[in-house]
Amino acid sequence: MEPDLFTAAAEDRQEKDPSSSPLAVRMRPRTLDEVVGQQHLLKPGSPLRRLVGEGSGGPAGPSSVILWGPPGIGKTTLAYVVSKATNKRFVELSAITAGVKEVRAVIEGARRATGGYGKETVLFLDEIHRFSKAQQDSLLPAVENRWVTLIAATTENPYFSIISPLLSRSLLLTLESLTDDDLSGLLRRALADERGLGGAVSLPEDAEAHLLRIAGGDARRALTALEAAAGAALSKKEKEISLLTLEETVDRAAVKYDRDGDQHYDVASALIKSIRGSDVDAALHYLARMIEAGEDPRFIARRLMISASEDIGLADPTALPTAVAAAQAVAMIGFPEAALTLSHATIALALAPKSNAATLAISAAQEDVRKGLAGPVPAHLRDGHYKGAAKLGHAQGYVYPHDVPGGIATQQYAPDAVRDKQYYRPTRYGAEARYADVVERVRERLGRTAGDGTDGTGPSAG
Repeated sequence: MEPDLFTAAAEDRQEKDPSSSPLAVRMRPRTLDEVVGQQHLLKPGSPLRRLVGEGSGGPAGPSSVILWGPPGIGKTTLAYVVSKATNKRFVELSAITAGVKEVRAVIEGARRATGGYGKETVLFLDEIHRFSKAQQDSLLPAVENRWVTLIAATTENPYFSIISPLLSRSLLLTLESLTDDDLSGLLRRALADERGLGGAVSLPEDAEAHLLRIAGGDARRALTALEAAAGAALSKKEKEISLLTLEETVDRAAVKYDRDGDQHYDVASALIKSIRGSDVDAALHYLARMIEAGEDPRFIARRLMISASEDIGLADPTALPTAVAAAQAVAMIGFPEAALTLSHATIALALAPKSNAATLAISAAQEDVRKGLAGPVPAHLRDGHYKGAAKLGHAQGYVYPHDVPGGIATQQYAPDAVRDKQYYRPTRYGAEARYADVVERVRERLGRTAGDGTDGTGPSAG
């Protein structure tokens, strides 16, 4: 028997007793128009609409597609809608349990269906990234010859987890994370719809806000938590899901944190100041509050990158690469795994030696520029590549540093107005001690006088 996505027996049971299925299953959209979010993929003429038979006539048939996105944002839901709306033969496999044998059986069945009675086959393959290269290779003839139209779902980057020949024969559709507005609409529909809770309970604003936070953009998680909380409320004969009931049900306290209000900035500020103060435990506390409140991980990562330059600088030259790598990783993996990466970076920054010398240096230089202390670029440093530059004296007398011993040419680089300014005042903390020795030797070689702290830079700090 074919592995059907939704067997007739299961559907019949659901129709007779809807409560036998989880709320997340009962609330699955029946048409593409009911799908929450992903509107960029549902425009007229889109591959998904062609899969369900909208505008699929003519010589150009619907293409195989790979759906890529984090869990709970609608990959399986879209496949379900196709299975209900299409008049094609629909078969489902999971890469967790299926192998080459099962794939070949589906392909052979598709060829018989096409040749015998002209019935096209849509194959939904969930978790395709779990297939080995050989297993993915087994799909190629069927996709290339359109014996099956493939809908493959993956939470992993397909450029790393799916073989190139299969990617080139399919359209890659990237699903976007669901917004709070998307999830809010879904929750309200589930509360009111007869397929859902049918108005048995209500969800006040504070409880909804907490539910959205714990959902983290995952529709399945949101509906699962709502169903559990509704059951708890009804068992207590309550018509409203209170915040307390929701907290008790999901075992997760509501974090007092408004992502658009003062708490957003207060907690972010406390995180950075704790890192600056080298209190790793306090920094982790504030990081946890931001994560639990559903803060955008990219916002946290940006703050860490700023902290790496503002408060650590050259005292630990690895701090900024660590923060940048964390930001890149966060953008690729998202929550919940991104919490590990943010913790990694936060700990590294909090325990790093501190110096704000780079911050003070650029601030002092900018202040002088704003005061008008600029002046013309010295003639020997000006561009000398264009015709007539030599007649103007541009680039004349310039000493190429690589031509002199030690690679440092004694000549004037700064304009006259700031010739003796010393903006960078390195500390003796961490790796910056080495830079302090280097800058002292270089300035001496350049004939620069020692700064006395009265040139607008202020004292060094670290």
